[in-house]
Amino acid sequence: MRSTELPDAVTMAAARAGDQRALDALVEGWLPLVYNIVGRALDGHADVDDVVQETMLRVVRGLPDLQDPDRFRSWLVAIAMSQVRDRWRARRKRPAAELPEEAADPGADFVDLSVLRLGLTGQRREVAEATRWLEPDERQLLSLWWLEAAGELTRDELAAACEITPRHAAVRVQRMKARLDAARAVVRALRTTPSCLDLQAAASEWNGKPSALWRKRLARHTRECPECARHWADLLPAEGLLAGLALTPLPVGLTAGALLGGGGGGAIGGAHAAGVAERLVHAVQALWAKPVAVATAGAVTVAGGAAVVYGTIPRDVDRGDAAAPRTSASVTARAVPPSPAPSRPKARPEKRSAYGETVDGAEATPPPNRRPRALPRRPTGRALTITGRYNSLTPGRAYGMVHRGEQLTVAGKGYFQVRWQVAFAQRAGHMQMPTWTGLKGRLFHVASGGGHRMDDAKPGQSSAHTWMGQPDAGYAVLPGGAQQMWQNEFYYVDGSVTLHQNEKGADYNIYLMPVTWTEIADDVNEPPSAPGHPVRYGLVRDTGGDDGPVPQYLTRAAPEDPMTVRQRTKIGPL
Repeated sequence: MRSTELPDAVTMAAARAGDQRALDALVEGWLPLVYNIVGRALDGHADVDDVVQETMLRVVRGLPDLQDPDRFRSWLVAIAMSQVRDRWRARRKRPAAELPEEAADPGADFVDLSVLRLGLTGQRREVAEATRWLEPDERQLLSLWWLEAAGELTRDELAAACEITPRHAAVRVQRMKARLDAARAVVRALRTTPSCLDLQAAASEWNGKPSALWRKRLARHTRECPECARHWADLLPAEGLLAGLALTPLPVGLTAGALLGGGGGGAIGGAHAAGVAERLVHAVQALWAKPVAVATAGAVTVAGGAAVVYGTIPRDVDRGDAAAPRTSASVTARAVPPSPAPSRPKARPEKRSAYGETVDGAEATPPPNRRPRALPRRPTGRALTITGRYNSLTPGRAYGMVHRGEQLTVAGKGYFQVRWQVAFAQRAGHMQMPTWTGLKGRLFHVASGGGHRMDDAKPGQSSAHTWMGQPDAGYAVLPGGAQQMWQNEFYYVDGSVTLHQNEKGADYNIYLMPVTWTEIADDVNEPPSAPGHPVRYGLVRDTGGDDGPVPQYLTRAAPEDPMTVRQRTKIGPL
């Protein structure tokens, strides 16, 4: 809500006099600003709910004593920041052993919610993700400066909330912006594929969680490394990217009516003030006790799994802010929209008791300039759920499995992607392929893409330099008859299946993420001449019916050792 839409002086006066409708309008008008300030300052912490509640409670209680209604916004922002600082001070005073475990829940992460609800892409998304690498006091300043850049606050209001002069505020903002830009370069470098080998070495002891310490170490590498220095080259000014950006919308159900719960008139004072405060406390506690609901269909849920960390996930080609990355998909950071309702594909009568065609051997390399045929549409249902043991999670994007024994179960009705990274520089040799077990329902291998097969020659290199290896480092070698993987492999599930990382011998990583039909179609139809060095069109495999191809190493059984699944698998009846 912009300042021109906020409650006017008449509403303010009526609210101070105890008019319930005016009080509702006042809280409803200013709650988004408080939510954005606190949410960004305390990104990913469970304290956000308490601080928002306490801020609004203090506003309601203090409203009758506000002498100058024109100062309401500055007063409100100052209260919010005071509560944020009090919360950090209280946490610092408590012994570490008494602090609760507060690994950020990807479903409540403010960066994820901003990316989803504001549809951030390209460099705007990078700015949001880079905020995770700032110190707590830097994030507090950033929460105000973000709103200043978006046109929601003035510099004087920012300075007043920080209890410093505007001149001092300008110095602190410039220092914070420099650190934010360094974090943006780090985010880019970590998501680039193939990744810089020296960067991998520099980050070898990193636990995967963004921090100011690792921002400094990795940013130093990006400045000094000829390969990684390019990530600084085209950084647009962050304030320009944020200009005019809307506030991150409130969680579903967080409204003035729910907060204040109705009530009578009369001056805000005495018993009535206590009653309003009590209703506010109980209403906000009830709202924030529930998981944050996203007002968008199809968000993927997360259950189980290992500790969430920020993985070194390959970065897709950046197409700027006008369009989303071609393989972008979300876990909690961006909802997966359902495909338009298609006519249900007709299964061939002779395939009613069984389905699918397993690829029984290696296939010939298709011509790079051959456009793929049309990708059939399959019906999608509820958002896919992804559970299991994994090494890393890029919030809003992908689950990473990088060690043997990690596994993910995908359930629902929809499309997903498996992205390959063969780390031949770490360890080359024979590959133990991933396997699919416990299939219930159907699983189809619908397309291959990403701009190249992993055995294609890299642009600008000799034919001996591929994504599977090179002469000086060695090569990852597939088992005889195994189908050569592409950078991106796309699948459709109607039921559930578990994918196992069986790494033994050659080092490889696989990243699983939900995608839409449109994202697959865009990926496989990108020509070899497109920016980002794709070397071939993708390949559509799906037939649209029950005779569509299924992946190798697939079984309905749940073997104790998933590495025993055979390459040529008979799927059996449904």
